[in-house]
Amino acid sequence: METKEKRTIPSSLHDYQRHDALLVVDMQNDFCEGGALAINGGSALVPGINAEIAAAQDAGATIVASRDWHPVDHVSFNHRGGPWPIHCVQDTPGAAFHPDLTLPDEVIRVSKATAFNADAYSAFDGTGLGEYLRENGIQRVVVCGLALDVCVHATVLAACREGFTTLLLETLSAAADPGAVERCRHEMQDAGAEVRA
Repeated sequence: METKEKRTIPSSLHDYQRHDALLVVDMQNDFCEGGALAINGGSALVPGINAEIAAAQDAGATIVASRDWHPVDHVSFNHRGGPWPIHCVQDTPGAAFHPDLTLPDEVIRVSKATAFNADAYSAFDGTGLGEYLRENGIQRVVVCGLALDVCVHATVLAACREGFTTLLLETLSAAADPGAVERCRHEMQDAGAEVRA
């Protein structure tokens, strides 16, 4: 008798409501294994994040996906004196969302750090996202993605400053520097965010 192998489908970590926004931060090829600024464990987050996307969609919650969307010669790049290698250049494969990420048609794509001379780490930085979410009745923001100690951290802190109830799904986020996780966790909690490990 043949037995079919059971596939484990991750379950959602949050019970979404209509006034929630799931904010998936920078799940782009350049931040995943094989990318220009790869974060260890980035690709492994995708199935869990897809489960969150499905749960949010089923509940009628808002789904936002942020992305670095740099021009060529962006100020953050090493050759311009910035801290990072060239990454997430507009309209390149590295800037594309991870191919296995299941973004629904109605997802709101937020592009950040699009100017030559200014960097942006938070999905709220210069994008108008906070105002948009308030206009649409969003009260709580649920955050996950890459990198926990850089853009996820900045996004969580900004969401708190913007006045949203803020939840970080830590297990669905990975850090560029794992040693920075504890510090970032405390800073986010001190700002008023709930961190769900």
